[in-house]
Amino acid sequence: MIQAVGISKNFGARTIFEDVTFSVNKGERVGLVGRNGTGKSTLFKVVLGSESYDSGDLIIPKSYKLGNLEQHIHFTHPTVISECMSVLGKEFEYETYRAEKFLFGLGFTKDDMEKDPMSFSGGYQIRINLVKTLLSDPNCLLLDEPTNYLDIVSLRWLRMFLKSFDGEVVLITHDKEFMNSVVTHTMGIWRRRLKKIKGGTDKYYEQLLEEDKIYEQTKVNQEKKIQQMQDYVDKFRAKARGASQAQSKLKAIERLGTIDELESVSDLKFSFNHIPCPAKIVLDVREVSFGFDHPLFEKVKFALERNDRIGIIGKNGKGKSTFLNTVAGIHKPTEGEVSSHSSLSFGHFGQTNVSRLHPDNNIIQEVQEENTDLSISAVRGICGTMLFTGDDAEKKISVLSGGEKARVLLGKILAKKTNVLLLDEPTNHLDMESIEALTDAIDKYQGACLIVTHSEDILRKCVNKLVIFRKDHAEFFDGNYEEFLEKVGWDSEEEGKERKTKVEVEKTKKSGNAQAMEIKEKEIMAQIETLENYHNLLEKNVERYSIEGNVEGLQSSTDDLMQVQQKIEDLFLELEKISS
Repeated sequence: MIQAVGISKNFGARTIFEDVTFSVNKGERVGLVGRNGTGKSTLFKVVLGSESYDSGDLIIPKSYKLGNLEQHIHFTHPTVISECMSVLGKEFEYETYRAEKFLFGLGFTKDDMEKDPMSFSGGYQIRINLVKTLLSDPNCLLLDEPTNYLDIVSLRWLRMFLKSFDGEVVLITHDKEFMNSVVTHTMGIWRRRLKKIKGGTDKYYEQLLEEDKIYEQTKVNQEKKIQQMQDYVDKFRAKARGASQAQSKLKAIERLGTIDELESVSDLKFSFNHIPCPAKIVLDVREVSFGFDHPLFEKVKFALERNDRIGIIGKNGKGKSTFLNTVAGIHKPTEGEVSSHSSLSFGHFGQTNVSRLHPDNNIIQEVQEENTDLSISAVRGICGTMLFTGDDAEKKISVLSGGEKARVLLGKILAKKTNVLLLDEPTNHLDMESIEALTDAIDKYQGACLIVTHSEDILRKCVNKLVIFRKDHAEFFDGNYEEFLEKVGWDSEEEGKERKTKVEVEKTKKSGNAQAMEIKEKEIMAQIETLENYHNLLEKNVERYSIEGNVEGLQSSTDDLMQVQQKIEDLFLELEKISS
């Protein structure tokens, strides 16, 4: 268990948070929320002991083990499986299934097990670190933005794992839906203080709004009372009659003091600059194929109508961003073509577009380049909506962080008159409140939109059609995300490979010397197969109940799923004992 009492942290003259008091109790899964820059990650570092604090007490039992998702990459083993297994003791060296069940859940394949971990992208390297954290068997998991590099399939797996984790969890994520589906409690840093409540983020923010209303009303009432007393003082202070009462009221005014104004909190504001397109179809994708060493997608075809919202979804590394760049004209199709109406004007937010910002420009210059018709006051207004106010708008691009550069890129799109938005993971580097504002702006946008996203919330609120990357190809789906889940759904493509690998690993350890052992092994394998079939059925039930909002059915199936999972693990351990 973790207990913090009166913790304060300053960086120079700036107070990050003060008098922070909270506890993480047995079985709690706590979501930590707050605007970017409020100190969430700093608080994590304080708990982990990697950052000092200026006052207060932090109490963590010596035997209580913390597991942290390390963002720093440091691999010392030649293969993915050996790197992951390195966190376990020597006695577990043959029990690779312990790591494989996590690796397969996070999108790795059987062939990936023997590859060099450094050969993978940064996102997959973070996943390897996540597996190492999960394998270390901590009492409490501290996860800072674990969803950043995960696709939808991996997000669903991680959600199920965290809900069944036998310990405590403290989670930072900008994915509101993911957080609400996992946590039992929410705590947040707001105006440098921390508040913790039982329930999800919606309840937390509702309470904050209510407390602000009460504070403001109390302030108004007090100011009114003070004014009434001051009027009496002004009227009777110089007169013999009532002078003593006036003096008494004057002292009462001093005792009341003043209630400070609430500190204002800036929000990102999005309003895309739309220019009408007379055509019904603004973009026509005709049998488009593209690849580098091998085809990433082939013969994709669909028409983008002027009010369409098309979501591009699928596992990471399958070609979603490349597809969007092909539509944008950055890549030339190897087959087919992308044709557009003559009045097409698109705004493109891409993963690599940030590198195209001019490092010597300041933010005002960079935004104005996108639309020279805008006045300097209009440009400064756009900078302000992206939280670059006053002198901040004159900062050079070269000194900005990755998140700030992403905001500049969004500002450039706001400045440009568009009728099509091409957005590749636009929610990266944004906090929950900013993501909600962006989601609302996309929904209200009068033009068309193609968006690569892993946010199921955006897919449900904004998208009416899909391009799906699955089973090594891309296909167009004429329906919304809920219809996709109902008619097609996410198939766990590596699920069969995972279980096949488990069986093969255990079989290699069989001695084959004793007939009785052989019979016993077959019996155990038959039990495992039966339980795994039942496991598949329960997973489908969990997904169905989640979609239907059937809380009782979801809880029952989740409990059954965890019990079956434990039985399978026990059988594998039993199999190992008789095989060794």
